[in-house]
Amino acid sequence: MLSYNKLKDRPRDFLAVTSLTLEEFQRVLPAFQEAYEHRYPTALTRTGNPRQRRAGGGAKGVLQCFEDKLLFILVYQKTNPLQTLHALQFEMSQPQANYWIHQLLPVLQQALATLGLAPERDARLLPTSPLLLEGAPATALDGTERRRQRPTDAQRQKEHYSGKKKTHTDKNILLVNEMTHKVISLGPTLAGKTHDKKAVDTAQVAYPTNATLDKDTGFQGYEPPGTLTLQPKKNPGAGN
Repeated sequence: MLSYNKLKDRPRDFLAVTSLTLEEFQRVLPAFQEAYEHRYPTALTRTGNPRQRRAGGGAKGVLQCFEDKLLFILVYQKTNPLQTLHALQFEMSQPQANYWIHQLLPVLQQALATLGLAPERDARLLPTSPLLLEGAPATALDGTERRRQRPTDAQRQKEHYSGKKKTHTDKNILLVNEMTHKVISLGPTLAGKTHDKKAVDTAQVAYPTNATLDKDTGFQGYEPPGTLTLQPKKNPGAGN
């Protein structure tokens, strides 16, 4: 079973499964605990009713400490596994994994917002984002895809089939601060077949004046006003 106590002395493995160093994890933990206790007060049940017995009574859950709760949701976010596989990693059933994912994801989102680390979802507000203004306005744009369950509807199957990944995916456009390496904007979730250029047009990203923007050939023709775009040129001899 994956647990905080098993991974805390294995820094490379810890980073690989959470995307955080142990020090970064410890900085997020207090905000995560505060957000959890605010969202789920000990005096109330999960349905919001007053408890009939003291907190902690009854069967003991697998994720008893806040370290394991945070680890659980970070591993899920980092690796995006099937819920059945995620449940096996933490020695619980798939319905239990589903329950905890839905319980902990909003807690993590609130903790990141409290720490000022949550990426902007409305890209039109980026010029005033502290994450963007931290250091010079040097940014990089890229599309990211993650596997998803194949839709049962034939038309949706076509929309989500990614020719690049050869599987069914969802796509988001990420904008990263090149100085801090932090994700500053997360675009709308779109079907995996959506072209990167069309996806970024849908996001309607607003940039501060004189920002620089690194982009790859998937964004050919994307030239937002007021920015200096940098795009690598294809080697004409490649593939010969």
